[in-house]
Formats: sequence, C-alpha cells, structure tokens
Amino acid sequence: MQKQRCQQLVEKYNLPVPRYTSYPTVPVWSESIDLDKWKQQLRHQFHQQNNSKGISLYIHLPFCESLCTYCGCNKKITTNHSVEGEYLDMLEKEFELYLSLFDEKPMIRELHLGGGTPTFFSPANLERLIRFITDRSTVHPNHEFSIEGHPNNTTREHLQTLYTLGFRRISYGVQDNDPEVQRIINRIQLLENVRRVTADAREIGFESVNYDLIYGLPKQSLQSIAKTMEEVIALRPDRIAFYSYAHVPWTSKGQRLFDENDLPTAEEKLQLYLKGKELLTAAGYTDIGMDHFALPTDALCTAWKTSKLYRNFMGYTTQHTSLLLGLGVSSISDIGTAFAQNRKTIHDYYAAIQKKELPVFKGYFLNDEDKAFRNYIHCISCRGYAVFKKEDKLQLEQYVLPQLKQLAEDGLIKMNHDGLVVTETGRQFIRIICSAFDLYLQRSKQQSEQQMFSKAI
Repeated sequence: MQKQRCQQLVEKYNLPVPRYTSYPTVPVWSESIDLDKWKQQLRHQFHQQNNSKGISLYIHLPFCESLCTYCGCNKKITTNHSVEGEYLDMLEKEFELYLSLFDEKPMIRELHLGGGTPTFFSPANLERLIRFITDRSTVHPNHEFSIEGHPNNTTREHLQTLYTLGFRRISYGVQDNDPEVQRIINRIQLLENVRRVTADAREIGFESVNYDLIYGLPKQSLQSIAKTMEEVIALRPDRIAFYSYAHVPWTSKGQRLFDENDLPTAEEKLQLYLKGKELLTAAGYTDIGMDHFALPTDALCTAWKTSKLYRNFMGYTTQHTSLLLGLGVSSISDIGTAFAQNRKTIHDYYAAIQKKELPVFKGYFLNDEDKAFRNYIHCISCRGYAVFKKEDKLQLEQYVLPQLKQLAEDGLIKMNHDGLVVTETGRQFIRIICSAFDLYLQRSKQQSEQQMFSKAI
C-alpha cells in the first residue's frame, strides 16, 4: 500500500471490532445459562462427535509470578507455588463432573494448556494433570498436544516431561526484545532465555515452536520492532503469532499503568505491523489468516494452502473438532451449538466445584442464523474467502452487502454475486471484513456510542 492510501484506510477503518474467536461474540452472551439445556446439548454433541472426530480440551492455568501490564488474560499473580495442588484438585473434580455426563470415554484429539503461565506449574504437577486426563480418556492417534511457556521459567525438565506425555507443540511468549519496552510492560526476559528454551525444545523433539509477538506496545518504534524481528527470525521459530496490542484499560486494569502518550498512533501501529510482515515474508514465512505467520514446512502453512485451517478459542489449528471443552477458571467451552464460560474468579470457581456443580455461569445457544454467519466469519479468517448462500440472501442484502460494497471500493476485497475474496491489502483488515457479517454489530446503532472492543488497528 502507498503510504498516503494506507493512512486513509487506517483512519477510516480503525474501529472497535471483536477479534472473532467466537460468533456471536461474548458481549452478546447471556449473563446466565440454562444449565440443564447446556448439559443436554453437550451430551448430544459429544455423542455425535466423540467417536468420529474426537474432542478438543482447553485447560486454563491462571497463575503468574509477576504482572505483565499489557496482558488482558484472566490471571492470578502469586509467588506461592503451594496453590498448584489445590487448583489441580479442582480441575480433576471438574473433569469428573463432565465424565459423569458421558457414557463413554472422551477421545482427546487436541489438548492445549493456556494461561496465565502454564510453566508456573512444576513438571511433576503438569504430569499429574495430563495423566489424570489421559488415564480417563482415549488419546486419538493423530492427537496434537500444545502448551504455552514463559522463556524465563520453562526448564529442560518441563520440556522432557511434556514430550514424554505426548506434547509436540510449544508457544513462547516473547512479545518484544527491546529492554525499554520490556521495562514498561514489566516483561523482562533475556534473549538468551528465548534462545535456550527454543534449542531445548528442538533437541528434545518438539515439532513446532511458536513465538508470540505484539505490535503497538508502549515505546515501540520501527527501529526496535525491526531489531526484535531480526533477532526472532535468526532463531527460526516454526510459527509466529504477531498480535495487535489490544488497549482495553476499562477491562484490564494493569494497562492503566501505561502513559497513553507512549502508545503509537494508529498509523504508526500499522507501520509497525507492515515492517514486521515485510521482514517475516522476506525470511520465508507465509502470512496465514489473521496475525499469524508460518514456515512452509509447518503444518499450519499446509493447512492454510489447502483450505484446511480452523480457528477456535485456542487459536488457529489443523485439527477439526466441533467440540471444545474448557476446564479451569474463566475457560470457555464451544460445542458447536452453544458456548459456556466458567466463573472468572478462583473463589467462585472453587465454590462451584466444591458443591459438585459445573462452574459455568454465562453462555449462549446458537440459532440457525448464528451458525450460518459464524461460518462466513470462519471462512474469511481461515481461508480468505466466503461463498454466499442463497438461503441467507435476505440478511446479506439488508446488512452485509452495503458494508462489503464499501470494502470492495476501498480494495480490501474482490466481490461478485457468488462471494468474496480478501485482497492483499485487505489482509491487514481481516477483523473489519469479518465484522460485515456480524449481524449483531450491523443491527446495532450503538457502535459509536459505547466502545466494548479494542480498535481494529
């Protein structure tokens, strides 16, 4: 994009829109949930999917030893590692509550440990957790187990234990290598630590190493982002998630510690992304979906090229399961026909488990329209195109096509009466293109009156 044209598009489309890890998005969900209906649909979907595709399992491990002030995740800050045992007790009891609903063992196709900082937990406790799960399940022969790790506290013992348990993917939170940026976001980690844990993972046998990087952080510049990217490329991770910093201080209190004058403008932020993308693509990485890059040898790249990429609350994946069960505080389950979220505080989560109740407190049951437009959003974010269906003609013409016509005029998509394809320019605005199919957003007249989401750029 030419610089002037780029700036014009940023000014026009830097709007608050969701990241679309779900549709309908969380603000649409009900603050209460019909638990009996949830259980009934869960059982039905489980029996439909378990033996054919298997299920995905997300386990949230919320503890961190220090607060990264940019972070919008659900976390609990403590240096007291005695909390590990009690939390695992509750996870095990929660899993048993779900097992009691099923009349056969779950077949685990995909399992991800997220956080917080999963490597806060000792190798022995991680082994305790995974063996508890797998001893009560069947593990699919083509399973994919993955974990998020902090470069400062991921030990070789962690990695060896996880590899023995079947883990082959690990994602390290790198974020930024610049010392000043690290100081401001309270995420101090030496590049040597990143280098060490990457080498250890590869020596042990992990097949895919991912780095999470963020653009738009306080004090970032074109020079600093280029230096970080060059250092990262030299370590040759298989995948890189290059995320836009989501500034939402109204929900993430740690972000209130920033001086907002240190944040880049929307135009500067896009230039940071474009510089990172330029360096990554020049180094042989493929731009995949939304915010992700992968080497041609990585399975994620193959899935993108063959239109077999999928996306759920765990991120992009090559595994296509229609049932994701979330365990742990604040975890979200997605069973295809409904969403349910666990209680957000450890106190409330523990209280529900101790009463032998599923700890869900909010959720949403999808109707046919939701499922149809969820598919459009999925296709755009995972495949870069969408095919219009005639049964959706009324909603498309009334709400979606007016938005798409403007996007086409601005060169973000190419469109005809059959569907659309995202252009190279449009790849920087995937969230905006997805939002055209968000009927709740399009029907609402309050988008400019109440900001619920981070800006698109």
